[in-house]
Amino acid sequence: MTAMTLVDSWTMTRRGLAHWARQPVQVVVGLVFPVMMLLMFAYFLGGGMTVPGGGDYKHYLVPGMLALTMAFGLEATMLAITQDLNKGVIDRFRSLPMASSAVLIGRSVLDMLQSALSLLLLIGVGLAMGWRWHGGIGDVLFAVGLLLWLRFAMLWIGIYLGLLAGRPELVQAVQILVWPIGFLSNVFAAPESMPDWIGSIAAWNPMSATATAVRDLFGSPGGHAASWAGDHAGLLAVCWPLALLVVFFPLAVARYRGLSR
Repeated sequence: MTAMTLVDSWTMTRRGLAHWARQPVQVVVGLVFPVMMLLMFAYFLGGGMTVPGGGDYKHYLVPGMLALTMAFGLEATMLAITQDLNKGVIDRFRSLPMASSAVLIGRSVLDMLQSALSLLLLIGVGLAMGWRWHGGIGDVLFAVGLLLWLRFAMLWIGIYLGLLAGRPELVQAVQILVWPIGFLSNVFAAPESMPDWIGSIAAWNPMSATATAVRDLFGSPGGHAASWAGDHAGLLAVCWPLALLVVFFPLAVARYRGLSR
């Protein structure tokens, strides 16, 4: 990466930070919504939930919500990309004497910053609810790394889908697909409690791999599941995002380069 690319990418990131300062409501809503989901499932629905092997449901839920929030972040990425496309912002940037990759790099850096803030906020709320991690600081940092690794992969899916959709209205259509995929995981309930075929799908969901690995690192209940996917969740938590990146990163770059054709 050349010095020009770094400078231009930082300029794009600063542009996004300036938007945060001018439109803080959108950022706040993005941060608060996962907190509302966590509180709702913990206190309104958690009383009827059981954890494999026993344990407090809140301790099972918090790591799962961390993984779910990283995956659902692709919706904000899609919306930002489609808005810039419709306003002609991306076309104007592409016509300037700047590194062509700076727009996508700046977008990814900005989204990773917001994801880190979401993680910190959710972890803080989880601690306030009584959740605790029981591993060492190394395990905690590794868990956070796995969560951000999942977010980085989902980010490039969001960039590609945003470039492909082209209009903010189509983001809602993607949301209809994203939410069932998110819930078809072990974020809220163990696959063992589901019908066999649904439980198998949930166990192999990329979010389930990250959630299980993070639960194990945090020492939360439900960290070990009775399946190959559950026993090798740490490996899958690394390999699933890598596989998604291998597919969607080149697709996003190719789609971005093809905008001017």
